[in-house]
Amino acid sequence: MGEVVLKDDDGVLIPFESTKVVGVKSVIAWDSNELSLDGFSPSVGFVKVDLRPLQSVKIVYERKKAVAQSKNKREVYEKYVKRERNGERDFVNKLAKGLATLFPKAVHVFEDLEKEDLVSRKRAPKSRRKRNSRTPWRLIQRKLSEKVPVVKVPPRNTSRTCPQCGFTSKTRAGRVFKCPRCDLELDRQKLASINIYLRYTKMRGLPHSNDPDGWMKGELWVGVTPSGRSPVMWAPMKWDPEGCEAKGGGTHKLYEAQTPSKPR
Repeated sequence: MGEVVLKDDDGVLIPFESTKVVGVKSVIAWDSNELSLDGFSPSVGFVKVDLRPLQSVKIVYERKKAVAQSKNKREVYEKYVKRERNGERDFVNKLAKGLATLFPKAVHVFEDLEKEDLVSRKRAPKSRRKRNSRTPWRLIQRKLSEKVPVVKVPPRNTSRTCPQCGFTSKTRAGRVFKCPRCDLELDRQKLASINIYLRYTKMRGLPHSNDPDGWMKGELWVGVTPSGRSPVMWAPMKWDPEGCEAKGGGTHKLYEAQTPSKPR
């Protein structure tokens, strides 16, 4: 229980914590990146959540705030700060609600990222620090945890370790990971999501699966975009929906990218 609050109309508020039992049927692991959340679940395959609309909102208001600051217009600057914050919260709330709808009985596993390290002058160059500061990973995790179970695992070497043979490379250079020991070749973001999943299952004492054929079930692309349509439920895709855009205008909604006419 929390502190009792006495209201003006003689009412009394007694805050307390409640426990909700959730029947978990699946696990989905998320690799947090600048422009996307890259997920993996054995029951679905890979999932890519597009964060570029959120980045666009942040970039637009960064420019507007810079202009207001240069002209010493404090009230205008504060207005843009508020609008940017509201846009970010709207995006994250819609994203959390959409993911909870798509994966209602799943445990969502994230890396336990230290945002201070990602924006530290000693650990990252200026351009990288600025990009890292735009993506509210902690806020996304917190909002999602209000709707579904969220677990965090250590982030060390998730994008450098081969999930098939366990080899750990010395660098993270390149978008594609190529294992010199077992010849596994995989996009680093997908690689990280698999390793996050395996790290969680190891914590739970579950057996390790080194069968890559069980991972390649296709890729589902979803995102939050300005759209007036109701959320469209997903269906696994067998190829990347290259060049797909959602249509419409209005508030942020979760959408499924349309499948192109021909696979590439």
